[in-house]
Amino acid sequence: MQCPNCSLVFVPKSFHLTSEDEKAVYDLHKNDVFDEGYRRFLSRITRPLSEQLTQGARGLDFGCGPGPALSKMMEENGFDMSLYDPYYDNNQEMLNQRWDFITATEVVEHLSSPGKEFRRLFTILKDCGTLGIMTKLVIDREAFARWHYIHDQTHICFYSRETFKYLAAEFNTELEFIGNDVILMRKN
Repeated sequence: MQCPNCSLVFVPKSFHLTSEDEKAVYDLHKNDVFDEGYRRFLSRITRPLSEQLTQGARGLDFGCGPGPALSKMMEENGFDMSLYDPYYDNNQEMLNQRWDFITATEVVEHLSSPGKEFRRLFTILKDCGTLGIMTKLVIDREAFARWHYIHDQTHICFYSRETFKYLAAEFNTELEFIGNDVILMRKN
C-alpha cells in the first residue's frame, strides 16, 4: 500500500509478523562492534552526525538491537549515549528524557506505527536536536518490484525522499540527505 499524503509504502498490519517471530529474525543479526565491515557501514551515519554535534551532546540509540555498535562508535567520538530497544533494552525511562540527538539506524523500516513513533521521537528530541536515520529509500515503482529490501518480512515501511520531505514539513525540521540511505533531520 502507499499513502497518498506522504508516499510511504507500507505492509498492511494483517501481514505483520508476531512479536515472537519478529524477534527471532532480529536474533539472527550479527551487529558486532569489532567487525570492521559493519563499522564502515555505520560510519556512513556516525561520521556526518558527529561532525554536526557539539561535544558533550547526549544521544539515544533508538532501536539499538542486540549489539549496540553504533552507540559504541559515537562514544568513541566523545558523545554520551543511552540505549532503547523494545526487545533488547526496553527501558521506557529513556523515552521520557530529552535528547540532543537520536539515532535510528536500520530501524524505521520496522515500525508498525511510524507516525506515532516519529511524533514520539520529535517530542523527546530537544530544540535544534538532530534525528539521524539510516534506511534504504524507495526510488520508483519499477525498482521497488525487484528490490531485495522488500523480502525481509520485518521490513514493513519503505520511505522515499518525498516521505522524508513530508516528515520534515510536518515536524518543522531541516532535512539533509547524505548518500543513498542517511537522513539527518535537525529540529527547528
